[in-house]
Amino acid sequence: MMRTRPLKVALLGCGVVGSEVARIMTTHADDLAARIGAPVELAGVAVRRPDKVREGVPAELVTTDATALVKRGDLDIVVEVIGGIEPARTLITTAFEHGASVVSANKALLAQDGAALHAAAEAHGKDLYYEAAVAGAIPLIRPLRESLAGDKVNRVLGIVNGTTNFILDKMDTTGAGYQEALDEATALGYAEADPTADVEGFDAAAKAAILAGIAFHTRVRLDDVHREGMTEVTAADFASAKEMGCTIKLLAICERAEDGASVTARVHPAMIPLSHPLASVRGAYNAVFVESDAAGQLMFYGPGAGGAPTASAVLGDLVAVGRNRIGGTTGPGESAYAALPVSPMGEVVTRYHISLDVADKPGVLAQVATVFAEHGVSIDTVRQQGKDGEASLVVVTHRASDAALGGTVEALRKLDTVRGVASIMRVEGE
Repeated sequence: MMRTRPLKVALLGCGVVGSEVARIMTTHADDLAARIGAPVELAGVAVRRPDKVREGVPAELVTTDATALVKRGDLDIVVEVIGGIEPARTLITTAFEHGASVVSANKALLAQDGAALHAAAEAHGKDLYYEAAVAGAIPLIRPLRESLAGDKVNRVLGIVNGTTNFILDKMDTTGAGYQEALDEATALGYAEADPTADVEGFDAAAKAAILAGIAFHTRVRLDDVHREGMTEVTAADFASAKEMGCTIKLLAICERAEDGASVTARVHPAMIPLSHPLASVRGAYNAVFVESDAAGQLMFYGPGAGGAPTASAVLGDLVAVGRNRIGGTTGPGESAYAALPVSPMGEVVTRYHISLDVADKPGVLAQVATVFAEHGVSIDTVRQQGKDGEASLVVVTHRASDAALGGTVEALRKLDTVRGVASIMRVEGE
């Protein structure tokens, strides 16, 4: 039986995502009501520019006073899509205090203060859902914290930023340089005027923190995530990757240690074999590869950003939270019982591709190999090309720790025969 009293929903932010949420709430009102078990009423929309025309949003619902809106006391759900740390953090906690559950798409805030927000939700008996904070429309958070709740997740490996994947894909398929590919991404609207958050890995790092926390039942903050951007990736790196049967992706990698005693979370460019499912993810799409004990290998793929895709994830949470409100219950909150330590990047073990500029003369390879051996880094393959007294030496290692590789590179730079380290890139997905 459907409840006649509507669920009152307030919307904080009415930009690209917020306007799509409002539109879908209006155009799909009957379907949403049937799925939730009660009508859904848009009770207010907080914005910064009230004079802007917002199709489908009645002018009388628009306000610039977000604080007053969340303090009304009659709201059932507050949808936060304004982003950033403040005022979003204060508005969310205020919403809990005044009786509303919250649906958010705020990856930066959740990565930084997720534990505190979960605690506030629990203290007031309310829901905090945030499927839209990671990978747009792709159902990922709910499968991790509900569908795989009885399993042991060991690794989450993913492309979680569409802008960087578009740029790297263009560099791979057309031979374009980084700046040329970035310019095209900007012209097509995939990259912001200031793309720093994307290309330097900040966006992906926030998502990695959220995914690692859910996957490993451990609090992982943004500061725990090792981050490297992709601005130094060159056409030469792609040429080297192709020679190895690989391509290059900016990956978010969350792993449980082999002994199960710790976890790591990191974001950086990496070579990945063309045979791996993530290698075929093109354009601005996202994909996340999950490895667990019982389920084995799972892959989630789809559009990772954009107004309508992200709104889809928001509305999915809205339906779930609405059902909980009607049933007088709440969904799963934070699960951090494992409390595993987050290991530093120096302890991460992986393979490496190192390109060196060296003198083209006898004995150079032996010197380089000796340095690797002295630092306990085993060499898998070596390729050397020389001309006119100069040479390029490409070394691919077996698995080694980041700290051991770092010491190796420092020692290599001190060799008279090594002119420079052209590039260092991790090799993942094997």
